[in-house]
Order: sequence, then C-alpha cells, then structure tokens
Amino acid sequence: MARITVEDLKKDHEITVYLKCSTEYLSRLGFTEHGQRHAGIVSTRAYRVLADLGYGQRDCEMAAVAGYMHDIANMVNRYNHGGNGAVMAHQILSRLGMPPEEIALVVSAIGNHEEERGNAVNHVAAALILADKSDVYRTRVTSKDFAKFEIHDRVNYAAESSLLTVNKELNTVTLEVKIDTSICPVMEYFEIFLARMVMCRRAAQFLDCRFGLIINDYQLL
Repeated sequence: MARITVEDLKKDHEITVYLKCSTEYLSRLGFTEHGQRHAGIVSTRAYRVLADLGYGQRDCEMAAVAGYMHDIANMVNRYNHGGNGAVMAHQILSRLGMPPEEIALVVSAIGNHEEERGNAVNHVAAALILADKSDVYRTRVTSKDFAKFEIHDRVNYAAESSLLTVNKELNTVTLEVKIDTSICPVMEYFEIFLARMVMCRRAAQFLDCRFGLIINDYQLL
C-alpha cells in the first residue's frame, strides 16, 4: 500500500483534468471558481485545522487529500457533487494504492462536505467542511461583467480577505472576513452563507471547539 500525499495528487493527470473541467463547466453556469486554486487553499486549510488541534501527521495529510479532491465531481454536475466525488475519489485513490482504511476517511469526508446533505462524520470531514466553507474571496469570481453579478458573485467579490484560525488552548475555530460593504452589505453574506456557517459550527463542535465568525472586526458568532 502507498502513502499518498497531496503532492502525488498534484502530479496526477486525471485529477488535474477533472479540476480544470470543473471550473470551466461551472463558470459557464455562473458559479464561482472550483478548480486548482480552491482545491489548494482548502487542502492547506484542512491540514492546518487538524495540525493546530494536535492531530497526527497522517490524519492531517488525509484532511489535505480530501481537501484537494473534494470538488472533482463538479465536472459531472453541481447537484450531489459530494456523493459523486466520493465515488470518483475512491476509484482514483484505489488506483494509486492508498489503504482502504485511509480511503474510507477521505471518501466519507468528500461525500459529506455539501451543506444540503453533509455532516461532520469524522475528524477529516470536520476539517474539510471548515476549510471549504471559509474560502470566500474575490478571485473566485469567474465573471468579468460586474453588471451581471448575482449574489454569490457580489459576496465573493466583496471579500477582500478570509482567514481561518484555530486556537487549541481556547478550543476555538474562527473565520475572519473583510468585506467591502460598498459592493455587498453584510446581510447578503448571511443570506447565502447562513447554512454554511451552521455547518461550520457543527463541524467545530465535532472537534470539541466553538466556531466564531468575525466580519469587519465585529464578532457575529
């Protein structure tokens, strides 16, 4: 059995093609970026969540692997891309020689990262949820026509920064976002992201932490 890491995934042609197609196809439907940039950020953040909480190296690597692969099924369809992605990830990771015990952690995390139907079923899933839902930033907007921006475009374009921090001593996971309110009022953030923030709160609770949300220096959760 092989010890698969994110570096192995980045070199895999199949995964690279799927991530590229995911962004290309979703952008045609008006969705934000879900390709290699997003995959890289979510992978790094998921790793850091577990590392900062004191989990072992391999657990952190599993979170990173799940983070990098979690959106590959967007090339198939946006609907149930978590479930479809879990099946695709299982096939790819089996081909690469990952042990079944590790595959189980990764595919369950991928299959549970959508707010419509997902849950923090294990520590890897919890880290993936927190990492994925915290990636709010203007470079995710694929449209170049501001006049045609819908609410998701406005919220992401208004986000000047987003930072996810873990404090092991206080048992907190905090998302801090800076929003340009001349582009998007804070209320629009909650309009589209409330379900995601609830999911983050539950994921943090699974890790025995409290989830906090700070927008423009104001503690909202």
